[in-house]
Amino acid sequence: MSTGTRRERERATVRESMVAVALALLEREGAAALTVRRVAGEVEYTAPVVYQHFANKQALLLALVEVGYERLRERMAAAARTATTTDDRLLAPTGAYVRFAGDNPHLYALMNNTAVDPHDRFRAAAPITRLVVDLMTGWAAEHGVVLASPVEACEVAWGTLYGIASLGQLDTIGFDRAAHLADRALRALMLTWRTHPDGDYPAA
Repeated sequence: MSTGTRRERERATVRESMVAVALALLEREGAAALTVRRVAGEVEYTAPVVYQHFANKQALLLALVEVGYERLRERMAAAARTATTTDDRLLAPTGAYVRFAGDNPHLYALMNNTAVDPHDRFRAAAPITRLVVDLMTGWAAEHGVVLASPVEACEVAWGTLYGIASLGQLDTIGFDRAAHLADRALRALMLTWRTHPDGDYPAA
């Protein structure tokens, strides 16, 4: 192994340790505790060393958001793989989404607030968008449905799940019931897409 390659690996290892510590700090104490100085102390480095890996606090927060979306994508994809029918492959990830929000409240909040640039957050979430669009496209093909805009359908479903996951934070709802509500909501959307795939809905 060349010296340059070894240094790059060491640098990547240090960065990963900083992200891991920041994630643990986030879930333990919330976003207010996330300062470069605090993370530096947790990993026993000085703040300038942290700045060698993250230009500023925004860059550190973005790294956490990226990890969060990748973990969420993995959960949703794993849920889809366990399904045995086309409908269930689209439905199963809804519960995974809501339960992720319940299991990682501070990380989920960071993923969905204005702490990072919206364009950066959009790019971080792109793998989940692709996953859901692929699942929707497969579901539509199985049922002979041509969605007018799979991306728009994904955004509608995502917005619905986000709202229901927010309800899960309420003691009167909880995340188990929120997961049930998310399933019911997506079933309603699936019925709508099957009956009005082109978005030409009847007038109220």
